Amino acid sequence: MGFLTSPALDATGLVVLDRLDLSIDPAQWRSLEYIGWRSSGITRFAPLASYAGEIDCNGFWNHTPPRTDKDGVWIDSQVATAPDLQQLALEPAVNVGRCRVIELQPNTYADAVYNLHQDDNNRLNDDGTGWVVRSWINLTDDADSLLILRTDRFDPATEIRLPLHAGSRIIVDTQRFWHAVWHQGPAPRYALISSWTSGPQLDAYIAAGGGDQHPTSVELPAGLVDAAQTELHRRIEERRQAFEAMGIVMEPVESLYE
Repeated sequence: MGFLTSPALDATGLVVLDRLDLSIDPAQWRSLEYIGWRSSGITRFAPLASYAGEIDCNGFWNHTPPRTDKDGVWIDSQVATAPDLQQLALEPAVNVGRCRVIELQPNTYADAVYNLHQDDNNRLNDDGTGWVVRSWINLTDDADSLLILRTDRFDPATEIRLPLHAGSRIIVDTQRFWHAVWHQGPAPRYALISSWTSGPQLDAYIAAGGGDQHPTSVELPAGLVDAAQTELHRRIEERRQAFEAMGIVMEPVESLYE
């Protein structure tokens, strides 16, 4: 049968909507309760919706009973602090799974390339139901920072780079893309990340928001890209050797550093 997907994401796996004119008091996200959680570098997360309405960022499949990334339970204390952020997440009128604010410290392009990762939002998702995708709404104005997307982790030719202005709205199939953010700082970056379920409501939200399936990718100097690739391979090889010294063999076993 397959999953119910959104046509706007079928072609490229991503869509950029018109920017919002945000008028939300920054105190709403700065006053939330944050916990440490590994992502695109040095990050903390403030969950608004979680598996059981607790301050928790873990995947819903890591709980008992396990379930896919749907039917998130709103955390009363967090929603009371940031009601406008909850409304942003609820605006498409779709099922919301995990919903949280990310705080990312400044990093480098090489850091972002090394931290590229894929999500596993649809683990345990039932065939015939909506495919879970990820929404980013940038809360701070980080015009020089970029969302990095690759279909092939090790191939920069597959890379798409999207700027993160205040109010930027980006929806991505994060099981299709390796992704991370290069945040040039100097202050932390904040964004609202929501797991949304594909279906007619999401299609209508994308259409109303002027969804662009083919956004312009920001160009970077070839030397910067090449240097980041070299650093990526060096770090992976360093990690492989460290684990090997402990008797743990990691894949790939061949050296990636040249």
